[in-house]
Amino acid sequence: MSPRVSARHPDTWKIPDLAEPRYSQSLERGAAILECFTPEHPLLGIADVAGRLGMSRSSTHRYMSTLVALGYLEQGERRKYRLTLRVTRLGMSALSATGLREHAHADLLVLSSRTGYATALATLDGAEVVYVDRVRGLRRLSDRADVAPAPGSRLPAHCVAVGKVLLAHLPERERRQALVPMTLRLRGPNTITSRATLQRELEQVREDAFAVEDEELAPQRIAIAAPLLDHSGEVTAAIELTANTAAIAIEELVDALGPHLVATADHISARLGYRRAGER
Repeated sequence: MSPRVSARHPDTWKIPDLAEPRYSQSLERGAAILECFTPEHPLLGIADVAGRLGMSRSSTHRYMSTLVALGYLEQGERRKYRLTLRVTRLGMSALSATGLREHAHADLLVLSSRTGYATALATLDGAEVVYVDRVRGLRRLSDRADVAPAPGSRLPAHCVAVGKVLLAHLPERERRQALVPMTLRLRGPNTITSRATLQRELEQVREDAFAVEDEELAPQRIAIAAPLLDHSGEVTAAIELTANTAAIAIEELVDALGPHLVATADHISARLGYRRAGER
């Protein structure tokens, strides 16, 4: 396949520098194969893709078999292939993350300014949370790496407040499936390492619509989190307020600053289109 041709956007495809040692032709070909699938052509066979990209059928079959094994393609009837929901989730995650940050960032700034502590926005990806945005705290110790993860950071969902909120609000079947691959490894003094205990914790979080993290990810890190709801009433993300035990006690974080966090979450949810029953 010519590296200068895009299956989908031949006029705008950036010509890659093949002399760049970090450039991967294999990855490029895999991406080009995925781009062959469009709303107009959702089902394609090996010959279809090979013809579009100018690749041999044997090479095309090898790459597509790899994409099937990775969960990005699936084979249906008549030996045709189609994209899986895993590809859709990647696109939706990118769109949602961008929109969420735009809707939430100003409110996170206000919350951090009022409390002095770091605030963050995160979404769920399987057994992990992905941090989409962060606002640094003004107080000493509030910006340590283990207290306020930077955007793009991924952390085990079961031991951070935002993760517990997001897991708790999954439908029961999805929540159980998400817990199966989790390794409940001890990370902080109070990490939950029992699945039964985690289940009880998530049930309580779901009931309260509020999560507390007490040195579960790392020593001295404490946090509280609340969910963000979209126009359909679904929990789409969560925000958290993080601090260090050297600066504030967990009880004070919950009692004094919890209401500010919940009010901020409610305000962002309204921006996302959520309306309570009496407001609809």
